[in-house]
Amino acid sequence: MTTVEIERSLAPAAASPSRRSQRRGGLAGYAFVSGYTALLLAFGVFPTGYSLYLAFTNTRGQFTGLGQFTKVISDFRFGPAFGNIAVYLVMWLLLVVVLTVVTAVILRSRVRPGLSSTLRFLYYLPGALAGVASVLVWLFMLSPGVSPVTGLLRVLGLSTFDQVLAPGHLPVILVLIAFWTGAGGWIVVMYGALNNIPDEVMEAARVDGAGPWRTAWSIQVPMIRKWIVYMAILAFASGTQLFVEPQLLQTASLQRVSPTWSPNQLAYVLAFQNGDFNAAAAISVFLLILGLIVATVLVTRSGLFKVGDE
Repeated sequence: MTTVEIERSLAPAAASPSRRSQRRGGLAGYAFVSGYTALLLAFGVFPTGYSLYLAFTNTRGQFTGLGQFTKVISDFRFGPAFGNIAVYLVMWLLLVVVLTVVTAVILRSRVRPGLSSTLRFLYYLPGALAGVASVLVWLFMLSPGVSPVTGLLRVLGLSTFDQVLAPGHLPVILVLIAFWTGAGGWIVVMYGALNNIPDEVMEAARVDGAGPWRTAWSIQVPMIRKWIVYMAILAFASGTQLFVEPQLLQTASLQRVSPTWSPNQLAYVLAFQNGDFNAAAAISVFLLILGLIVATVLVTRSGLFKVGDE
């Protein structure tokens, strides 16, 4: 038997353990994702499909086409609710995108590592509070009679709780609550993205004479733009779903805040006070379409899923 024949006879035997390892690895991968897939189907895909079914039918299950959508659009509360959320979203997105990126750049480039770690931990702490708890904290902060910043509130001309919760102030208040609870986590994410920029790139910028802000604008921000887009998509999605904060403010203010201030609140009123789940589902579909449009535009314009496009 020649050497070549011996090698050929041994090749399948040598390859067999490798194929078995690959199969075991594939099965392990399926096992790891199976739990998430089951939860996604149970609490994501199936509820979405059921909402679509409700939005295009009536209480008797009869197909109504766009009837539910035209009904909710003609509701006098529909326009103000979406107008309120539009104002909130503009303020929220500008604040969270700009300030989290700027803060992360400063922590990465201008603050000593030890102090930077401490500040990032402190920024992240408010995010550990549940949405209800964070609103209660802010209710205490915004009550002129008991707030530790009563002097500042009076300087701003806010001496009573009613003045603080005036309709024109609500977008600002809700943005402050959302930023206080959510910005810390995004600062940590942006800081981690900045850490992925090679040191050689940063050193080359310094050798070329670029200052800190020039480096941030021309090097760091462009190299983490995909993370920024990802943050903007999730921040937009969470902003359209605003419910807990205005609902608790409405309860705490003894009905001084509109119970249909946001689209989700309007859907809640339609479903659980009016018993019209079909109209509530139509509002949820409106929000779904709005989120998909914005996400699609951001993903296609930024090349978020293009591999190697840095």
